[in-house]
Amino acid sequence: MRPYELWIGLRYTRAKRRNHFISFITGTAIMGMVIGVAALIAVMAVMNGFDHTLRSRILSVTSDVIVQGNGMPVLDWPAAVQKLAALPGVTGAAPYVQAQSMLSNGSLVSGAVVEGIDPALENGVNRLDHDMKAGSLVALKTPWSIVLGRSLARDLGVGVGDKITLISPQGGVTPLGVTPRLRQFTVVGLFSVGIYAYDSGLAYINLGDAQRLYGMGQGVTGLRLKIKDPFAAPQFASNLQKQIGPAFYVQDWTQTHENFFKALKMEKLVMFVILSLIVAVAAFNIVATLVMVVTDKETDIAILRTIGVSPRSITAIFMIQGAVIGIFGTLLGVIGGVLLALNIPTLVPAIEQLFHVQFLSPEVYSISQLPSRLEPMDVVHVAIAALVMSWVATIYPSWRASRIDPAEALRYE
Repeated sequence: MRPYELWIGLRYTRAKRRNHFISFITGTAIMGMVIGVAALIAVMAVMNGFDHTLRSRILSVTSDVIVQGNGMPVLDWPAAVQKLAALPGVTGAAPYVQAQSMLSNGSLVSGAVVEGIDPALENGVNRLDHDMKAGSLVALKTPWSIVLGRSLARDLGVGVGDKITLISPQGGVTPLGVTPRLRQFTVVGLFSVGIYAYDSGLAYINLGDAQRLYGMGQGVTGLRLKIKDPFAAPQFASNLQKQIGPAFYVQDWTQTHENFFKALKMEKLVMFVILSLIVAVAAFNIVATLVMVVTDKETDIAILRTIGVSPRSITAIFMIQGAVIGIFGTLLGVIGGVLLALNIPTLVPAIEQLFHVQFLSPEVYSISQLPSRLEPMDVVHVAIAALVMSWVATIYPSWRASRIDPAEALRYE
């Protein structure tokens, strides 16, 4: 591109125009681009924050990789734990027994997933001990003790030290049919991970108690593994499945919650598309601005054409002018969006305190604070999308400028 095209395009951008309405439309286009880009970056950061927070909370009660028998209990689990714990990249292994049961306290009854665990080994595969709100996970060493999710305990009306009855469907056979097993447990702890499905439907008991209660003998439902990099769990699980063969079924945490994370990914994509429309509206303002500038500069364009400037150069001049508007608006939007995303955890509480409102009530939502996690690649993608839309917006007005007939434009001058 020749220097004079760049020089004229920049001069048109910064020159004081006779038509103040054109300047107003230009300012509107820039502000629209700033608002759209900043809002898109901030919303993407919030979506990333929600995704990261939910992943962390899910991993606090689930392990990275699960190894189960195909419809059969894992019998020689102590040897299996030692063998799996020795694999490269594995930082912990623990057995578990899992079954559906009913918990009751007088007339209050609630269904739950009951897991039998070894408290000493369980701390090596999840962060449940950090989510204990009352009592302790170690107290499960006491026979016939139980740890409940806080919401589940509230539904049953119990606290630490209270007694509840566990009703197991794996009962004994009598002349009257199969009768469920009933066993009284003492509540020794309450946990809360901030996800209602876990807090209201999950309970832990001692591994030995679970084996006796559910008729597992010396077997367990499966083994949990903790690895160094949780995000490498899919590849690790695939390799492990090949090593141990079809007698066992290996599942990683992304498969366990596959639908949930697919929904989050889809929601993030939809939000990106919807908020990109704000940037598209700002790009339409660039079209309006350049059309008015072309109309205002018809005489200048005609003079340039008469002295030998080609239609392609005229197109380049106005594309440069539109690109400058897009670049300036995108740059300011990126700066504003990054600053907003980094300060959301501070700004939201300040707004809540100022206007006496609460955006995320802890009684309704599992996350009571608006999280934010800025990803550099999201900023890059937003900036590229904004620049592409602003460049596309310059094509028609620039082409229209190149089609102006010099004789017609100068007829009445």
